[in-house]
Amino acid sequence: MTINEKQDEIISEFEFLDDWLDKYQQIIDKGMASKGVEPKDKVPENLIEGCQSKVWVVAELIDGKVNYRAESNTDIAGGIAAMLVDVLSGHTPQEILDAELYFVERIGLKEHLSPTRANGMLAMMKQIKLFALAFSSKA
Repeated sequence: MTINEKQDEIISEFEFLDDWLDKYQQIIDKGMASKGVEPKDKVPENLIEGCQSKVWVVAELIDGKVNYRAESNTDIAGGIAAMLVDVLSGHTPQEILDAELYFVERIGLKEHLSPTRANGMLAMMKQIKLFALAFSSKA
């Protein structure tokens, strides 16, 4: 499945939810369903700078594809991280670098996050792309 197909899948999941409380619950559920990170990976090097919550992101390159894992100490940030991981994991560094993450805007997340949460989400997106950039420069 392509990055855009994964984004479209998320968008369609959210289309049926009219109430923002339901949408927040969907985000939280996504975070709860994600694998998270190993306790050994909850180290300062894996913490996202610029997030109000603690968000750890770990990336590894396997057979030319980047696999991410993420976890947060808060439900909403954890759900956002899980969605980013779901959309971008399993793709080449170049595909990740070229991706435009439009699902965030299309599900209405951008305008329903507090400024600090929105900044945290942007910091997550930036760090995830930086991992891809680092892997692409090694290739």
